[in-house]
Amino acid sequence: MSAAVRFALHSTVLDNGLRVVVNHDPTVPVVAVNLWFDVGSRDEQPGRTGLAHLFEHLMFEGSANVASGEHLAIVQSVGGSANATTWFDRTNYFETVPTHALDLALWLEADRLASLDLTQETLDNQRAVVLEEKRQRYDNVPYGDVLIHLIGLTFPEGHPYSHPTIGSMDDLAAADLDDVRAFFATHYAPGNAVLTIVGDVTVDDAVARAARYLGGVPSSLRQARPVAEPLPPLTGIPRTEVSADVPTDASYATWRLPARDTREFAAVDLALAVLGDGQTSRLHRRLVRTDVIAEGAGASTLGLIGGNSIGFAQARALAGVRAEQLEAAIIEEVERFLADGPSAVEVDRAKAQFEREWLDQLGRFDSRADLIGCYATLYGDPEVVNRRLDEVRSLTVAEVTDAARRYLRPEQRAVLSYRKESA
Repeated sequence: MSAAVRFALHSTVLDNGLRVVVNHDPTVPVVAVNLWFDVGSRDEQPGRTGLAHLFEHLMFEGSANVASGEHLAIVQSVGGSANATTWFDRTNYFETVPTHALDLALWLEADRLASLDLTQETLDNQRAVVLEEKRQRYDNVPYGDVLIHLIGLTFPEGHPYSHPTIGSMDDLAAADLDDVRAFFATHYAPGNAVLTIVGDVTVDDAVARAARYLGGVPSSLRQARPVAEPLPPLTGIPRTEVSADVPTDASYATWRLPARDTREFAAVDLALAVLGDGQTSRLHRRLVRTDVIAEGAGASTLGLIGGNSIGFAQARALAGVRAEQLEAAIIEEVERFLADGPSAVEVDRAKAQFEREWLDQLGRFDSRADLIGCYATLYGDPEVVNRRLDEVRSLTVAEVTDAARRYLRPEQRAVLSYRKESA
């Protein structure tokens, strides 16, 4: 990355184990506060899935000095914004506020971390919210459960990544208050978190404020997570077929890729971008523009840290086109790509697209804080944010080709065929 866009980062660890990373940027009078917890759905126990995502909701249900629902209202009252997200590898909570409200944002985070109101009432309320969320986002949306099927094809039953972040509704229904409190005590500790502060505050001031508000939250020990050994490539082309009330057929292929913190993952990520990122990609040109059998086609990665990531290729049919026709065209393009390799122009275009999106993320305080927190949490090194672009730029056409030939072989795929129900 050029010096012009390199960010000065200061990292420290408070006495209670909380890691604090500060990036001073006085360009606008705003501060982004981002708190990453090293816990996601991969940390859930069999029979108790969904707890990581449930806490994304429970953390807004009130604490010793903040009533249920007030966290967001308080932040919005000072002109800020706040939210939270959950994924396979992490849960994060964040506020973006005017500089004068930094104390408020840190106090709010400290209050709920030290005194979250976990009661039967809050559990029942938010469990009902999650059940409704599943209905709206997964059950009652065309193709809404695609990812659930794809991760089930990619990972064996019982693997930490084999279930979706929203979890099993049966598991959530069975969870009791003791389960919830144990999950919080295990994972929501300062030593399992990274606090990133980006914006109009000096390093010394930011660290002092973090220590003032969050330094007193009690520390606790967490058992080390078992080392995630990479799984071998898929064999036998596992298949799942789904029939549902959807507009047209769709076809999806999935492959096991290396973990996201490897150079090979970066290389195969570029390969899949050449295959399926945007209207200049091979899959779009072939299926949408040339064969005119799909309304959309693409390919992408889902980067994960625990041993394996996932690669996808997909297409959604035009009316009357069957899933088998889409799959055949996708695999033909993959085979052609593996045989010929990408051109230098294609790889450069994929790098340019990555760079555009990367710089766009770094240009905003909130997403920059999120990226820094990501690398500090999952990679153990926030400075990756200053190296990542150079690492992608340095990949050669040969590396991209070799990674694709190793990980995207057609015989190493699994397939989901999504079919439109007959009238």
